[in-house]
Amino acid sequence: MFNPFKRTQYVELNITDQIQDRPLEKCPRCKEILLKKELIQNLKVCPKCNYHFRLGAWERIQMLVDENSFQELNGDLFSTNILDFPSYQEKLNEAQIKTGLNEAVITGKGLIMGKMAMICVMDSNFMMASMGTVVGEKICQAAEIALAERLPLIAFTASGGARMQEGIFSLMQMAKTSALIKKIDEAGLLYITVLTDPTTGGVTASFASLGDIIIAEPGALIGFAGPRVIEQTIGQKLPDGFQRSEFLLEKGFVDLIVPRNKLKETIAELLAMH
Repeated sequence: MFNPFKRTQYVELNITDQIQDRPLEKCPRCKEILLKKELIQNLKVCPKCNYHFRLGAWERIQMLVDENSFQELNGDLFSTNILDFPSYQEKLNEAQIKTGLNEAVITGKGLIMGKMAMICVMDSNFMMASMGTVVGEKICQAAEIALAERLPLIAFTASGGARMQEGIFSLMQMAKTSALIKKIDEAGLLYITVLTDPTTGGVTASFASLGDIIIAEPGALIGFAGPRVIEQTIGQKLPDGFQRSEFLLEKGFVDLIVPRNKLKETIAELLAMH
């Protein structure tokens, strides 16, 4: 019998390995120079200004799931240059070497404080986590297994939007993922989205905005078009903090803003209530 989880792995991210080449890190917000070891121990949150640095997918999974409980789904799927778009294959190869990932999302199931869930985690280090056919397919297969096994589904989003090198095939993933989330809803299963910096474009306009509960990390950029594009289009200055998670909480677009050190506990509580 085919087991989509049979190629599983758990990447333990060692602090020493992460600081070998770069022991110091500059905070983009307050410009403070931080010891990278201390920053990692603080879940990559600046202790001076609370700026939430972007995380890789495996970093996120390590912070979220119970130790050694994560089983990766479809880790061997990867994109090809289906439209023969110039330089696309080279960019894919570069992203794979840079990140050690086959694609811009990791999917699988794992325990969160003892509660099993299907999890999708996007990685902005891989071509800005743009959504192509494989990203959409992996998310849809995760949703299908959640349906079959009656599991809650949790999606961590971080994306620049649709992957232009795949044209209409990329745009199709918006409808495709939304259709699967509709089935999750009809089955009465819980779907939680966690919007991280940045969540934009077609990802925002599809599965990222469909959560039963929508959580955002502090200060995350969330929207469809970027603020500079909007300002140039309408010829007006936007309000301070426009498209940041705090602004969107005030306007009712997100339900909760949860700091990183409380995220695992908060999700576990939501799973227990469900």
